[in-house]
Amino acid sequence: MSLGSLGIALAALWCVAGQVLAQRAEEEPAVTIEVQGEYRVIESNGLPDHKHGLFPNAGNPNAIRPQRHVFRMPAQPKLAQAVTPLGMRPFGVALNGVPFDPGAAEFWNNDPRSGWQYEAMSGKLDLGLDRSNAHVQPNGAYHYHGLPLGLMSRWDGKAMLLVGYAADGFPIYAQYGHRDPFNAFSPLEKMRPSYWLKAGTRPDGPGGAHDGTFVQDYEYVPRAGMLDECNGRMGVTPEHPEGTYHYFITEEFPFVPRCWRGTPDESFRHAGPPPGARPGPPGAPLERRPPHRPPPPKPPG
Repeated sequence: MSLGSLGIALAALWCVAGQVLAQRAEEEPAVTIEVQGEYRVIESNGLPDHKHGLFPNAGNPNAIRPQRHVFRMPAQPKLAQAVTPLGMRPFGVALNGVPFDPGAAEFWNNDPRSGWQYEAMSGKLDLGLDRSNAHVQPNGAYHYHGLPLGLMSRWDGKAMLLVGYAADGFPIYAQYGHRDPFNAFSPLEKMRPSYWLKAGTRPDGPGGAHDGTFVQDYEYVPRAGMLDECNGRMGVTPEHPEGTYHYFITEEFPFVPRCWRGTPDESFRHAGPPPGARPGPPGAPLERRPPHRPPPPKPPG
């Protein structure tokens, strides 16, 4: 190779390296949480503040890319008269700006009309989930299907762990709550959902036993566990010592709740506030919350 060719090659390599470094600089996790008037508004680029899996991978062909997430929810949520099914919308958003979006767009025979939707957390279908139970949509959006283990990695286990907010504004906690939901001094224990696998075999579609491969393999059994049909309950929490309704992400189905007890904001339908809508009145005071950072690990001893 001539000196001239070598120089051109080195220059090209330097340019590529610069582009990679610039891209990495642009892809740092970014999230803001603000209360604007009657709403809590969470804006982020959707990149997690913890290590994520390698994407694309064998089960997921999509590369992770920054997004423009703008979600809003009531800052003072209220229970509705009836529950609202989740459908294919995100349930809520984590404190690091990553959505909780449990519904896989995978159906038996690739037909949504079949009524048999694959459960992403069943392990029966390889969807390329990483160790935080998350993967990437075709548009590059990283999202959680279950417990966000990377977000929880530095939890000390001494208090309930707030991990995000649902589309209706109620808080979301990670699997542990008080044994007595109205006693903040009662011990923490792992929450048990009230969903069971149905007995017998599927009446149509894929046939076979109800083994958890599909969402429709499960049924809600009132008071079978500690939580209601939306994987939540009333009680005290560190952020709400007076008591509030709150949701849990759990190790067992439904993992991420599949319905809301309040009224979900339309921003979770459109991945942003409705066109022309303002989160709050002009000049509303802002209650700012800094970007989420996990607490530092406790020193030994």
